[in-house]
Amino acid sequence: MTNGQPELLKGLPPAEADRILSLGKRLTLTSGAELFHMGSPADNLYLVSQGRIKLTLPMQIRGHQQDVFVEERTPGETVGWSALIPPHQFTLTATAPLQTEVIAFSREALLAHCAAFPAIGYAISVNLAAVVGQRLQLFQAMWLREMERMVELRCA
Repeated sequence: MTNGQPELLKGLPPAEADRILSLGKRLTLTSGAELFHMGSPADNLYLVSQGRIKLTLPMQIRGHQQDVFVEERTPGETVGWSALIPPHQFTLTATAPLQTEVIAFSREALLAHCAAFPAIGYAISVNLAAVVGQRLQLFQAMWLREMERMVELRCA
């Protein structure tokens, strides 16, 4: 992982961050490997430790299925937050554009730890809310650009 704490563990004491990291399992993805697919059950949350994860939205465009790029997540960043947010289904598809290592955390392990240590659970919840908020801002910006484009086409 790069310097600094992962975004999900921001503000936690180093010993507690290490304890949470020890709950995870390191996975190595080869270039082009899919980490998860939109609509599949979200049982794990992931931290990118090395490499990158590309998030895409599968869409039908002119009769063909295409993966539309949404964003890329880098070391220290979180993917798969749907594991902690009902209905626990992934909302995007995640792939590794190059060899990548992630730390996978099962929903059960994280929730059990947060239940046992409510102050830690609160900190993780606040950090997770920031990650979700970033995604909402990204989609809002994408939606606004598309709306502007549609209005310009109608006015032309």
